[in-house]
Amino acid sequence: MLGLLVASLVVALAYFALLDGWYLVRVPCAVLRARLLQPRVRDLLAEQRYGGRVLPSDLDLLLHMNNARYLREADVARAAHLARCGVLGALRALGARAVLAASCARYRRSLRLFEPFEVRTRLLGWDDRAFYLEARFISLRDGFVCALLRSRQHVLGTSPERVVQHLCKRRVEPPELPEDLRHWVAYNEASSQLLRAESGLSDVVKDQ
Repeated sequence: MLGLLVASLVVALAYFALLDGWYLVRVPCAVLRARLLQPRVRDLLAEQRYGGRVLPSDLDLLLHMNNARYLREADVARAAHLARCGVLGALRALGARAVLAASCARYRRSLRLFEPFEVRTRLLGWDDRAFYLEARFISLRDGFVCALLRSRQHVLGTSPERVVQHLCKRRVEPPELPEDLRHWVAYNEASSQLLRAESGLSDVVKDQ
């Protein structure tokens, strides 16, 4: 019995020491909760909310939430969002997947220890290659937008249009992207062109 307990402790220590343990637990749990315990969201453009609280493990040396934690919380909230609105299921049905291709964050005010917050995620639109999402970190203390994140989810194996068509059972025109987001998309495209030119890679090689 003692040997089994020691082995279990060693496995647990190795899991958290060698892997990003909490992240590998939280994302599947968020997806399962969204699929099994929460109602389906039929409106693809509807905002969804994911609650959180700043824990001691989230803090940096200045005793506020580490800027990298915002990206992680946005990732968990985004996974739950895509599960509830059916995008993850549609991707699986089409034999496709989506990967994070770009993100941009604005930090406006610190989140402090034990401060409750919400990540409010919404789909802004899509083009022929990617979905564009926004995540707002809202302090539940006073409703202030503490951070704003934009992300580009590149779709592999199919197109965003086919994913939306699979969900809605009809062809849907994408909404017009906000002007500031269009500038960011243009910046990313210009940056990609420069990097491909530097490395001598073609678009075909990149997509593989």
